[in-house]
Amino acid sequence: MAQAIDLRSDTVTRPTPAMRKAMAQAEVGDDVYREDPTVNRLEDRAAEILGREAALFVPSGTMANQIAIRVLTDLGREVICEERSHILAYEMAMMAAFSGCLARPIRALDGVMTWTALAGEIRGRSIHHARTGLISLENTSNLTGGTVYPIHVSDDICDRAHEAHLPVHLDGARIFNAAVYLGRSAAEISQKFDSVMFCLSKGLGAPVGSVLTGSQEFIDEARIVRKMLGGGMRQAGVLAAAGLVALEEGPKRLHVDHENASFLGDALADMPGIRIAPAKVMTNIVVLDVTGTGLTAAEIAKRLAARDVLASAMSPAILRMVTHYDVDRAGCERAVVALKEAVGPAVRRTVH
Repeated sequence: MAQAIDLRSDTVTRPTPAMRKAMAQAEVGDDVYREDPTVNRLEDRAAEILGREAALFVPSGTMANQIAIRVLTDLGREVICEERSHILAYEMAMMAAFSGCLARPIRALDGVMTWTALAGEIRGRSIHHARTGLISLENTSNLTGGTVYPIHVSDDICDRAHEAHLPVHLDGARIFNAAVYLGRSAAEISQKFDSVMFCLSKGLGAPVGSVLTGSQEFIDEARIVRKMLGGGMRQAGVLAAAGLVALEEGPKRLHVDHENASFLGDALADMPGIRIAPAKVMTNIVVLDVTGTGLTAAEIAKRLAARDVLASAMSPAILRMVTHYDVDRAGCERAVVALKEAVGPAVRRTVH
């Protein structure tokens, strides 16, 4: 039986042989006491690569984002974010539950906000409404198809926000994908942000973990908040060892994932009932509008699963496919054939 082609997310990747070897041989210690040498190496290397003073290893990207919100802003403040951003759509209202903050969502074309769109939404001191405390950007933008912020746009937001005495956080879960697309380093495209999070367990392929980076003072506070959230790990070097391999080796092959995603976008663009703009497939995420098939995305996902292809229904109209190192070009070709088989009969009935 053929192995399933899993395009639900790049989080499904399995550790490489090099990661497994590193995990088995990792030097460990108690990280809460700052005595795990492998965690310390990962944090030092992450800070170096991102051009930051310090970094903090955490179990998940969600925890990293929520730590940043807690440290950078205050109780009762608003956090401006794009309305489809991960911190709003997929983090369980944690900014309200943990930090006492209210999301102020803005819809932006392809998930990429501009200062022009943001400026009118910023609120100052008032006795009637919450004051803006933080701006959060996401690069790449997951739910809009892995779109990338042009550097001048994100730099402009940071510059103008700082003039207004507002910090800016970057949810850079897939920042290395953005860097590959732009042909610049992750440090260059994120240098003006007050804090930057990136995931080791997505396109980079590690089994667990994310890293939060910033100034030494910011990370010192973040370490306290991590402990509040139950993120104080012990012999975490076993996990950090895989993260180090992912950090050093993962970015080198992300262009392959981008090429495979572009292949999917091009191959599916002319499929009846499917709507996609291939030019908007910038990185490793392909978002398909399946309204024209007469089926919901969940129904199509079920039909694909019966053909050993896994995809994610993001809404009744939207099906998402994400490429990663566990799916090669042949797997993408299988996915295209499976989707044609899954929706073809339904489209013909809709047409007739």
